[in-house]
Amino acid sequence: MSELTLTLLRLGLLALLWLFIFSVVGVLRTDIYGTAVTRRGKRKAAKEAQNQQRGPARTPVPAAAGAGAAAGAAGVAAAQGSGRKAPGRKTRGKGVPTTLVVTEGPLAGTSLPLRSGGVLIGRNPECALVLDDDYASGRHCRIYPDPSGRDGWAVEDLGSTNGTFIGRDRLTGSRPVEVGTTLRIGKTVLELRG
Repeated sequence: MSELTLTLLRLGLLALLWLFIFSVVGVLRTDIYGTAVTRRGKRKAAKEAQNQQRGPARTPVPAAAGAGAAAGAAGVAAAQGSGRKAPGRKTRGKGVPTTLVVTEGPLAGTSLPLRSGGVLIGRNPECALVLDDDYASGRHCRIYPDPSGRDGWAVEDLGSTNGTFIGRDRLTGSRPVEVGTTLRIGKTVLELRG
């Protein structure tokens, strides 16, 4: 073998070794820090703040959820036609929340409509509200229609490490909530609005 071939072979093996090292470090980083949560751009946050000042925006229904949304709308119409109250609908004064708003934390200004299927909150990408908060668990808590038959909503902590707080009280189990209730998850504060 010539000296040039031997040198090129050594450089190729060295490059493969570094590629292997970088891939191992990337896997370890993912295992240690979990799923990377990307921050929203300043322009997008400013645009959302403007939209919120103008009034609540209608959220488009994804194509995959179209059938479920249609079934939910049919259920609401059937409940209204039968004289029963549909969960999550504002039918008794100002006490029934319809929207969840982030008032403090990295996602301040974000609003999310409450859906009849409930709202899952946490760090996992599967959650409806993905929090960029070191003190939030993967599946931290959920807000769902109150199963006691009242026309309202309840919040439940899903065994989070750092807890969910309603005001200053740590949530244990589940509890009914109404308009004006504030939830704190780490540095993020959420408010239920009508």
